[in-house]
Amino acid sequence: MTWSIVARDPHTGAFGIAVASRFFAVGAVVPHIRPGVGAVATQAFASPLYGVTGLKLLDAGLAPAAVIRDLTEPDRGSPARQMHLIDADGRNAAFTGEACVDWAGHRVASGVSVAGNMLVGPQVVDETLAAYQAAADLPLADRLLAAMDAGEAAGGDKRGRQSAALVVWRDQEYPWLDIRADDHATPLIELRRLYRVAQERYLLVVETMPTRANPSGMVDRGEIDTRIADLEAERLAAGYKTASHGDF
Repeated sequence: MTWSIVARDPHTGAFGIAVASRFFAVGAVVPHIRPGVGAVATQAFASPLYGVTGLKLLDAGLAPAAVIRDLTEPDRGSPARQMHLIDADGRNAAFTGEACVDWAGHRVASGVSVAGNMLVGPQVVDETLAAYQAAADLPLADRLLAAMDAGEAAGGDKRGRQSAALVVWRDQEYPWLDIRADDHATPLIELRRLYRVAQERYLLVVETMPTRANPSGMVDRGEIDTRIADLEAERLAAGYKTASHGDF
């Protein structure tokens, strides 16, 4: 009932997952990421434990293919499940159970995988992967959104659309970006709007937050306030106020 893309940025080590579905709040179930460890997407007849335990196994040093084996072999429900994952070294693997609803399948390439079920056909995962690979010059979040847009243009979920999510973790123990459209007529379009809103202020503020290397973070608001004001002035000069629905 879903398709997703799991990727690791080879330049920064950041992990990202994007997902869309004709299912409510798909972002609450599918993506699981731990910085410096890996990223796991669990879907179809989803088991969130695949994500939670999968990350623990990756952290213990298991290769992605071994993680899939250890999770699916003892699980009587695995024929109806789907998962794909990548580790901190860029190794990845995918699993589609034989009982997943057609069309169901996956594609695995260097540093990225795409998997889906209940899709209009294999072109959805093929086009999602191709678009990601063609956008190597874009930041990770933009690449993931471009990939999902291509999958949607290829037909997406055969039942329709309802929710989507985009999650990116950099090197800290909290996400750099975590946005969701949980119940929307055009969730990927809504996800694009939310990403634009995040770029107006939120992502600038994230850069000021405490890190393990700098537990105090930025303590002088002046610098960040200036950057936010400069960006707002640029937008207004271009005739663009804001993508936000907030009351400004």
